[in-house]
Amino acid sequence: MAIDILDEAREILRKEILALGNSSKALDQNFVSVVQLIRRSEGKVVVTGVGKSGLIGQKIAATMASTGTMAVFMHAADAIHGDLGTVGPKDVVLALSHSGQTDEILDLIEPIRRIGAQIVALVGDAESELARAADYVIRLDVPEEADHLNLAPTASALAALGIGDALAGVLSRLRGFCHDDFALYHPGGAIGRRLLLKVKDLMHRGDQHPLLTPSAGMDEVLTELTEKRLGGVNIVDNLRSRRLVGLIVDGDLKRLLKQREKFFDLKAGDVMTRNPVTVQAEDKAVHALELMENRPSQIYVLPVVNEKGRAVGMLRMHDLMRVF
Repeated sequence: MAIDILDEAREILRKEILALGNSSKALDQNFVSVVQLIRRSEGKVVVTGVGKSGLIGQKIAATMASTGTMAVFMHAADAIHGDLGTVGPKDVVLALSHSGQTDEILDLIEPIRRIGAQIVALVGDAESELARAADYVIRLDVPEEADHLNLAPTASALAALGIGDALAGVLSRLRGFCHDDFALYHPGGAIGRRLLLKVKDLMHRGDQHPLLTPSAGMDEVLTELTEKRLGGVNIVDNLRSRRLVGLIVDGDLKRLLKQREKFFDLKAGDVMTRNPVTVQAEDKAVHALELMENRPSQIYVLPVVNEKGRAVGMLRMHDLMRVF
């Protein structure tokens, strides 16, 4: 059978986007109640499902666990044969079943009740047996599956994943989960390693550190910029104490060159930016990146100082972009 492959692919994506959009609109106070339930729970979230719902459940549990919400996945078919020991009386069980009639899930309801855990149903049918038995219900609104037979769990699986991500993301935000926390839970991954980097791991120091005093002439500034090639020069009160008093960057000189007749009469102290933005060597590199980017006009070099304001190095945006 001949089909237009691109048209077919776009139609599948259209159905999945529709499922996400409808499910987003269907969110109501029940979602808020579930967030509050999990947030105040003294236990963990146990996500359960079978088949495609089980695969989606594994991803939801993994996302929650990595963003500050204690969560595990329990396969519903295995639970009835002993894995139900995963569930404690203070836990919240998030049960995924688009039909709400999955036998393996329904078989768990009474045992979970005896344990004392709360049950949240993530379903497509609010009148289903699972929904009626649950303590809380989050309903998906999926007009149709995305495959041409309207049978394979495609759009419904994506909608469930999206709602799971929404739960994890809102809970993470409410808990004040930050970059440091993310790095703590991801020490072996590339993202975690990047978030654990400190300014001292990337900054230029020693002979690479461009450094002058306010009395330096513009010829010295040009030489320091050209030889060190970091895009800036730290200006310090004197070369002994090295207390930072200013910063000169390439852009400063480009603007000054418009006044060529006066250029070489100027001193570093005449053109430096006083009280520049700084970081310390022990600061996280991601903090330095935020300082550079989250401002009306981006900056591309940062002086690095110690707790007493002594210039100890320089950090470039280029150094950060190599690792972020």
